[in-house]
Amino acid sequence: MIVPCIDLHRGKAVQLVQGRRCVLAVEDVLGLLERFRRYPILHVIDLDAAFGHGHNDRWVRLICQRAPMRVRVGGGIRSVARAKKVLKWGADKVIVGSTAFCQGQINYRFLRRLVARVGRHRVMLALDAKGGQVVVRGWRQQLRLRAEEIIRELEPYCSEFLCTCVDREGRMRGTDLNWFRRLRQQTQRPITAAGGIRSLREVKALARLGMKSAVGMALYLERLR
Repeated sequence: MIVPCIDLHRGKAVQLVQGRRCVLAVEDVLGLLERFRRYPILHVIDLDAAFGHGHNDRWVRLICQRAPMRVRVGGGIRSVARAKKVLKWGADKVIVGSTAFCQGQINYRFLRRLVARVGRHRVMLALDAKGGQVVVRGWRQQLRLRAEEIIRELEPYCSEFLCTCVDREGRMRGTDLNWFRRLRQQTQRPITAAGGIRSLREVKALARLGMKSAVGMALYLERLR
């Protein structure tokens, strides 16, 4: 299954290379809902909130209210109160990344509280890796943790995972299928793969692993073939 992505930055839907250099910006954010109408799930990431430089609450709320598909929202979900607010807007699930970690380790205290308040079925954990190691804070801080080594420990705190190969993100050169195979060996929880997916061949290969494919650049440029 293909999952389109809307990454919000300063009120626009953007595509970044490795979370840094903007190479594409769409001003008609709500127009993307019609473009992606045939897909059953949509990911919305508030990049400004993720980077700690403001937020796109107005757009996130409008998308949740108007989208004809299920919406998962991430970016800046740093508290239980924030998660509850986004879910109240109509999000199907919240995507939690950086706050799942504290001082370089799994933030069990926060995760236990989050699951107790909103339910494990409403939580999706993001495991993003660069150079094989988990990255947080908008992919700017690297931890001494490897996704494939900790993913099983995180199973009690989510219903599924969003795993991004940051090294390939936005480059349109294909993703790292071997990394996703290693992740699959460690958990049977649903995984949505992201990061550089550019072809239907990759989508099918990931589907054989039981994974959805979160696609951004290839969809926006209409090059997913």
